[in-house]
Order: sequence, then structure tokens, then C-alpha cells
Amino acid sequence: MKKDGNVIVGISIGDLNGIGGEIVLKTLEDNRTLDIFTPVIFASVKTISFLKNHFNFELSFNGINKLSDLVPGKINVFNAWNEKVAIHFGEENPKMGELSIKSLEQATKALKDDQIDVLVTAPINKHNIQSEKFKFPGHTDFLAKELEGDSLMFMVSNDLRVGLLTDHVPVKEVSNHITKELIDKKINTIYNTLQTDFNIRRPKIAVLGINPHTGDNGVIGKEDDTVLRPALKELVENGKLVYGPYAADSFFGSGNYKNFDAIVAAYHDQGLIPFKTLSFGKGVNYTAGLSKIRTSPDHGTAYEIAGKGEANESSFKEAIYLGIQLYKNRKENKLLSQNPLKKGQKKI
Repeated sequence: MKKDGNVIVGISIGDLNGIGGEIVLKTLEDNRTLDIFTPVIFASVKTISFLKNHFNFELSFNGINKLSDLVPGKINVFNAWNEKVAIHFGEENPKMGELSIKSLEQATKALKDDQIDVLVTAPINKHNIQSEKFKFPGHTDFLAKELEGDSLMFMVSNDLRVGLLTDHVPVKEVSNHITKELIDKKINTIYNTLQTDFNIRRPKIAVLGINPHTGDNGVIGKEDDTVLRPALKELVENGKLVYGPYAADSFFGSGNYKNFDAIVAAYHDQGLIPFKTLSFGKGVNYTAGLSKIRTSPDHGTAYEIAGKGEANESSFKEAIYLGIQLYKNRKENKLLSQNPLKKGQKKI
């Protein structure tokens, strides 16, 4: 049972041999955060105690076995397991993958059951999470199955938002995945997300080409002419402010991205390399298009610095605050849609 009015943020702990535990506790060590939201870490009291002592963090927490026992304004640790865990920072270990999924699954269930408002996920290792029961490339695909809606990886920072037509797909298969139906679905998801979650009434969206120089009139691939341009033309005819395709190589360096509310990239590295170059440490990975809010930092487990106290918590902190803001925006928009007389009072 949820208590009081502040937002309840569930946190899946991620790979315990990585930097996840460190950035979670570094973020929560500042007591002022507890005036804004109530955190629930899905791990175990024993595990969090070990991390607290290892990094010499000055914080206290409330251990719970039922979410109905959470205490508002405190750091709550939900016992997702009771076993003693041997943490060896920097090592890839299947046991850590098993525990990170156990944390994720229980946090997701709490999200589905409205026992938490927002889910923020610490980094996992995409290799050691694989098992007979869990065969997803990562968080996004798992949450797409568990939650309603059409999931989309949406990378967000203060002045840049990048969505992907394809995410964890081998480069050689990208063009085969990009169809008119996929383009329509992804761009409509981004458009609706910008309106509902970011309060942008008439979003302007730029789309990057699939091939170098958007195919050079078919010399370097025909997909931009045969698939992408016709799909974008139809979206424009339906009233959406969608522009492109733009040549990806010069789009970010020229600063053109600043003229749009979101950029759509054809594949993972086309969008994430420029995003992380411009926004690393400040960016957030938002799983847009779903019935619930999930965010995560823009980095991985960083085994090379795990356990050394060197991890920067900025992106994780941004993930929490963006998740809270999106939750509030979505809640406000829902209320406004139920009471249309208030729409004219809304500030965009």
C-alpha cells in the first residue's frame, strides 16, 4: 500500500559487481533527496549494508519485507533475497546476473501493481543476465513484454532527445528491420511522448537517413528513397512536423539538432554515439511509450572502476529526477484530459 503524497521511486540494483550500488547510494546519501521522493531499493539489507560499509557512506535505511511497510521520507530496502552475497567488484559473474534480474523482476511487479510510481534501473551486464528464464537483450525488451504500450529507447538530456528506429540489432540487419510500419510506430510513439510526457504541444522531429548521405539518390543504398522518404511524407500529410531524412554525419556537428524537439536515428550507434559525446554523464535512458515510467543512467556497469569509489552518480541522479518529472507531467496531462475545461490554463 502506497503512503503519503511524495513520489515513490523503485530502484533495481543492477550488477552488484559493477558501479550500480555505488551510484545508487551516492545519490541517496544527500538527505535533501528524501524531501522530494521516497526510494525503495530492491536488493537486501545485507547487501546494502556491505556497500554502505565498503564505501563509508553516511546514511541509514529501513529494511522491509513487504512494500506496505515502506516509510515515506526514508531510504527503504526491500529484501528481494535473503542469502548472503559475495561481491567481487569488477568481475563478471552469472550469480550477479541472476540477482540483478531478481531485483528487476520484483521492482517491475511493484511498478505494475502501482506500489511504486517510477522505476529507475541501475546498469546490468547484458551477457551474465542470460538464462533459460531470461532471454532478453536488456531492460527495454523485458519491460516491453511486461508493460503495456510500444517501447522505445529514448535518450534524453537538457537540450537533446534521441530516439531509435532499431536498438539492439546487428548492423547488418538494420535495413531489414526498418519498414514503413516500424517508422510509423516509432515516430508516433516519440510524437505522443513529447506531447504527453514532455508537455510539447506541437513537436518538431528530425529523422536521420539510413545510409550515408541518405543514399545519394540510390548510389549508396535505396532504403532512404524506397522506404524512409515515403513514410515521412505520409506522416507530414497527416499533420505531424517531421523533417528529413538528414545526412547523419554532419547533423550534430553543425548544431542542427538544436532546431528540433527530438531526433530519430536509424540504429543504435548512429544515435547514441553523438548523444553520449554531447551529453555523457548528464544523459538519461528513458523507455518511452509504455504505460509506466522507467529511466536509467546513460552508462554501463563500468567494471574497470567498480569498488574504487570513483563512479560519478550524475547520470543516475538525472535519471531519478527526470523519472519524477515525467511521472508528474503524465499525471497532469491525464487529469487535464479528464477535465478539458482546464486545458486553456495549462502552461507549455
